[in-house]
Amino acid sequence: MTDPALDLVPIWTLILGVAVFFYVLLDGFDLGCGILFGLSRDPEHRRLIMNSIAPVWDGNETWLVLGSIGLLAAFPLAFAIIMPAVYFPLLLMLLGLVFRGVAFEFQFKEPRIRRLWEWGFAIGSSVATFAQGCVLGAFVQGFKVSGRNFAGTSWDWLTPFSLLTGLSLMAGYALLGSGWLVFKLDGEAQDWARRWGRRALLATLGGIGAVSLWTPFIDSTIAARWFSWPHILWFAPVPVLTAALAFAEWRWLGKGRDFLPFLGALGLFFLSYSGMAISRFPMLVPPHYDLWQASSSPSTQAFLMVGTLFLLPIILIYSAWSYWVFRGKVRADVGHH
Repeated sequence: MTDPALDLVPIWTLILGVAVFFYVLLDGFDLGCGILFGLSRDPEHRRLIMNSIAPVWDGNETWLVLGSIGLLAAFPLAFAIIMPAVYFPLLLMLLGLVFRGVAFEFQFKEPRIRRLWEWGFAIGSSVATFAQGCVLGAFVQGFKVSGRNFAGTSWDWLTPFSLLTGLSLMAGYALLGSGWLVFKLDGEAQDWARRWGRRALLATLGGIGAVSLWTPFIDSTIAARWFSWPHILWFAPVPVLTAALAFAEWRWLGKGRDFLPFLGALGLFFLSYSGMAISRFPMLVPPHYDLWQASSSPSTQAFLMVGTLFLLPIILIYSAWSYWVFRGKVRADVGHH
């Protein structure tokens, strides 16, 4: 048994959860901008989209690194099982992120074939987002485990449910991206972002509804958690708040303050994230191992905690400073160098 005085699992769970959530929000909106980039036929709009994320897009992926290292260090059993189970979508995600990064830089350096790199940026963003959604779907479905090893095949992740979560995440990131563009742009470009934001909102709500209805049929424990008494009373605020916020987001995307659509999209992601946590907590390798069973030794967690508690504030301060420095509206004549 783990000594309760040395039980750092809740703290590591919070750190890992915050890292994943920050990655989804911060890299999510710039991936969403990449998806919307491919839907724009106006060269000026495309320049504005690029300029709006140029100062911050690469720093957003810091949270992905922190989350990955945190999973490996604090929950090595989970890392050892989950990684081979979702190897192919993770590979697809990394290739998409690399390709969009290369395309982002080269479309400024190679104006003769800029359109080719612009398509590469949009496709890389879409592929990376879809692959992340498939990983999420595989996690919700659970993994085949024999002892302490993954016992499934390399294609277990590829199911109708994971494809649905992949498409839903694309819609959600497009909603985040449109909220960011409404915040950062003005004039005709902002109006364009508002229109696409409403379309993305409808697609996102369709995805949330479909995934929410499908999830209880995946595992009876999930259904019992959501629909048994008194859990149904405790968790009812999640769908109620989601519906209320979706209504408000629709109005904010039509008109209103520039920051509210982005804030509303963040809220919808937080509620969806909360719903997933409710469905699977405390399982980290569903349905076999919980957080404590998958964790490393208390001494290892304590050793790693020292460095993490030093590094985490630096990341937060640097991220906040970057967004503060590059605050304000974006202009087409101020670009990435």
